[in-house]
Amino acid sequence: MDFILYLPVLIFSVIAHEFAHGYVAYRCGDDTAYLLGRLNFNPLKHIDMVGTIIVPLALFMINAPMFGWAKPVPVNYFRLRGGRKDIALVSLAGPMTNIALMLAAALLFKLLAAAAPFSAIALKLLLYTVIINMVLAIFNLIPIPPLDGSKIVSYFMSPQTAARYLNWDRFGFIILAVLIVTGVFSKVITPIFNVALTLILSFIGVPYGSY
Repeated sequence: MDFILYLPVLIFSVIAHEFAHGYVAYRCGDDTAYLLGRLNFNPLKHIDMVGTIIVPLALFMINAPMFGWAKPVPVNYFRLRGGRKDIALVSLAGPMTNIALMLAAALLFKLLAAAAPFSAIALKLLLYTVIINMVLAIFNLIPIPPLDGSKIVSYFMSPQTAARYLNWDRFGFIILAVLIVTGVFSKVITPIFNVALTLILSFIGVPYGSY
């Protein structure tokens, strides 16, 4: 049952993340995503078979925290009117959308939980929305290319330094894999996850680890 509830929330959240990238890019002058029909919430346009289905299912089967991604929305950075500033804005749009969804779901959960008896399934969906979007926001803000955080951080570098830094995007997921295998990821990022999760769960009145 949990997987049946969790997967739709994950799919919606990763699609919202990618839609936000494409929409902000469109507003900043790049209509690539629009012309390719990606500025919508049609799952068929966004689902990545590996990142949206296989990886979450595999994580569920081994009882690990579920995570995933949608097909990246294409952005032509050369068409953005604001140059590096717009690149940072486009990159920030995805995590900020996840944060907005997290806060909205947390507030709605708190309101409904305090009201008359409400569907346990609906409350669990809202709780999953809070957790999934918190994880997506924090993970994507990690400043390792090609994650969104790297393009945000690069805005504050000189153009030459930023170019060299972002050129590591081809090795980004290898770097992440090494950090995870060596335990560095769990020592640095996991505590951030735990603190953020503890705070948001405390706000909505759910004991940590009870979900």
